[in-house]
Amino acid sequence: MTITPDLLPWQEADWQHLVRYITGQRIPQAVLFAGNKGIGKSRLAERFAHSLLCSQTDTNGLPCGQCHSCQLVNAQTHPDYIRLNPEEPGKAIKVDQIRHILSVLSLKPQYEANRVVIVEPADQLNISAVNAFLKFLEEPSERTVLLLITDKPSRLPATLMSRCQKVYFSKPDPERVKQWLFDQGIKKDSELLLSVSKGSPLLALDYASNNTLELRRKCFDQWLDIAALRTHPYIVSEQWVKLDPALLLTWITGWVTDLIKCCFHLPAERLINRDLFEDLHKSAQTLELSRLYSVYDLMLTSRNRIDTQLNKQLLFDELLIEWAQLNEK
Repeated sequence: MTITPDLLPWQEADWQHLVRYITGQRIPQAVLFAGNKGIGKSRLAERFAHSLLCSQTDTNGLPCGQCHSCQLVNAQTHPDYIRLNPEEPGKAIKVDQIRHILSVLSLKPQYEANRVVIVEPADQLNISAVNAFLKFLEEPSERTVLLLITDKPSRLPATLMSRCQKVYFSKPDPERVKQWLFDQGIKKDSELLLSVSKGSPLLALDYASNNTLELRRKCFDQWLDIAALRTHPYIVSEQWVKLDPALLLTWITGWVTDLIKCCFHLPAERLINRDLFEDLHKSAQTLELSRLYSVYDLMLTSRNRIDTQLNKQLLFDELLIEWAQLNEK
């Protein structure tokens, strides 16, 4: 039995697009999988990789699960199946890692099907690593396919993007996702989970499994406490730096976005954080819109800096002090 990842309900069209490469014997040298986090890009890329490695795919492009290659994939020991990730989460993929991979790719694949290299996240390739990959793409190895996965395609150089066939993942139909979440055992809060995860099903499932909504509520209450001068920004910053900074910045950006919407008297159903409407609407009554836009601009800058070497506590200090000053009467 193969351990090929199952298709998610909203991936059928994307899968059929990929299958046509295999059945038509027109396999690209590089494929870019791009879309929001938590939408299933990695799962589909792995499924495609398994099919590329199988020596006896069926008429639908699925791996047989019986050949020697499939057995090696299942055992996670296939020498022609290579994954390239940052050595540490959030860090860049270094050029030395690329050079090591390229030295392997200079040799022929060990088995008769294809060789597959999955690079994730591709936006973490530094400029030297990108240049090394471009050189490889100019002189490709035999039967080698690169699968690049990213949540942030805008960060990839145009020179690299132009060498790839592209699979862009759009947000799936919310009703279809809510049914899928129900099938996974999520019987309540599915609409809120989808709203907070910005329509990303796997993130919504992860949030439900890890009590993320409760943590979000706690952080939101601390944010309100800063505005009401019930606590100091530095105290909250010391606690927040221990959490996932990217997730926190996503939440704060959503809160500020919703405050701006409340300033324009938009209804609750137009908000990202519909469950927080009362508190957000109340806060918006006392805020100056132009200064709120300044906080929003700072939020966007902070999100772009989160993957750098910047001290995360300093980042949250700056944000929360700006938020406190905005609320000074």
